[in-house]
Amino acid sequence: MTPEEARERFAAARVAVLATIGPSGPHLVPVVFAVNGDRLHLALDTKPKRGDELARVTNLRADPRCALLVHGYDEDWAQLWWARADGHARIVDHGSDWDRTLTLLKDRYPQYASGISIIGPAIVIDVERWSGWSAAQ
Repeated sequence: MTPEEARERFAAARVAVLATIGPSGPHLVPVVFAVNGDRLHLALDTKPKRGDELARVTNLRADPRCALLVHGYDEDWAQLWWARADGHARIVDHGSDWDRTLTLLKDRYPQYASGISIIGPAIVIDVERWSGWSAAQ
């Protein structure tokens, strides 16, 4: 899969798994996101959470390297695929990147326009590498 194909499949997915590194090792969490060129936008919203600052934010503040993975599963294994985005994250609490994240997420997910609101910082990831694999190559 070419980097362009990986980005296209990634952008079409509705949920990704965000991988960060923390003091006790890898930390994985499902997230919703928006793609804007080679930049990914995520945010903390009013869905129930545990604790004050989430591990993903703490981890990214300490080490901004991260990866996100999306995949397509089918019982016909000839249809399997995955796409990954590797990059560096920035935590933004206000300003144009925060505003852009809110707009992109509202445009992509109707839940943000109808009740779920962003309450915390946004995570903006500058993707440095798109990669993927498909059984149907």
